[in-house]
Amino acid sequence: MDGNTKTQIPVPSVSTISTVPTSPPKAKAKSKSKGAKRPLGRGKKQMKIGALARKTGKTVRALHLYEEMGLLFPDRSEGGFRLYGPGEVDRVYWINKLQDMGFKLSQIRGLLDAVAASNSAPEAMQGVRELFQNKLNDTREQIQKLLQLERDISESLSYLEACRSCAEASPDCCAECGEDRHGGMAEPQLVSGIHIKRGEGQAQATPEPNA
Repeated sequence: MDGNTKTQIPVPSVSTISTVPTSPPKAKAKSKSKGAKRPLGRGKKQMKIGALARKTGKTVRALHLYEEMGLLFPDRSEGGFRLYGPGEVDRVYWINKLQDMGFKLSQIRGLLDAVAASNSAPEAMQGVRELFQNKLNDTREQIQKLLQLERDISESLSYLEACRSCAEASPDCCAECGEDRHGGMAEPQLVSGIHIKRGEGQAQATPEPNA
């Protein structure tokens, strides 16, 4: 081979070149600044403690107590006045409801603490469900007792209606009053306990002679 002769290197055709498409560089996502979530009721028209007391029917002292126990969290104005929004109004009404159910303020605070300490929302609400279910069972039991008491009182009033026309002069006769004078009604328990009835053959107590 002549030293002046150049060796030609075969150039591959375009069809034989493996081309790997390159994706354009991804644009950087714009960072969004997330501000802290505002508590419920904030950002709306707020009122001072006197207005909240008038609106909810509570005393100012009671509202102060709610705050001391961690049940209310008012804002403060530049002048240091307490400010309450719709969220605080709803909280006061909620406290009233639970107090009507028989809960003490310390128990209400305990409920809020238990919800806050739960590991998940379902767990938190399950505790609330159990609490309300127990209260519902107690309420239904109380309703049954009140219904029975209503029947007892109505029965006693019907029985006592005949006493309006009684001609006996002494109330001692009431203990011996028979069913025939009351339309065949037996003496109700609410009435029978008033009188001391003496059974047949029961001797009267003889007072002891003076020493």
